[in-house]
Amino acid sequence: MAGKGVARGGKGGKGLGGKGILRDNIQGITKPAIRRLARRGGVKRISAQIYDEVRAALKARLEEIIRDCVVYTEYRQRKTVTINDVLHSLKRLGRPIYGFDDVSGGPQKSKPPAKVRYV
Repeated sequence: MAGKGVARGGKGGKGLGGKGILRDNIQGITKPAIRRLARRGGVKRISAQIYDEVRAALKARLEEIIRDCVVYTEYRQRKTVTINDVLHSLKRLGRPIYGFDDVSGGPQKSKPPAKVRYV
């Protein structure tokens, strides 16, 4: 019968258990992933020492971008990093990305359909 007895299946108990410490996540960028990126860039052969160098460069670049995104987010007194924060950060760092709609975040105005004139 529903509604009787002790409720079970909740998230509580004697504490949730906490989240583990994140460490060495950069190793999640695998050798095949780096190899695919290199192939896209036109590289034929890759030295074994390159993989750690690429991971270090990627980590440094991401930290720079994320630091900038957080500045934009805190300035707007938000807790969520938006796509516009990322776009503005990349633009400020000199690497703009195109193809995303309206950086300002407002709704886009579409043109009315052209009038057809019959002569």
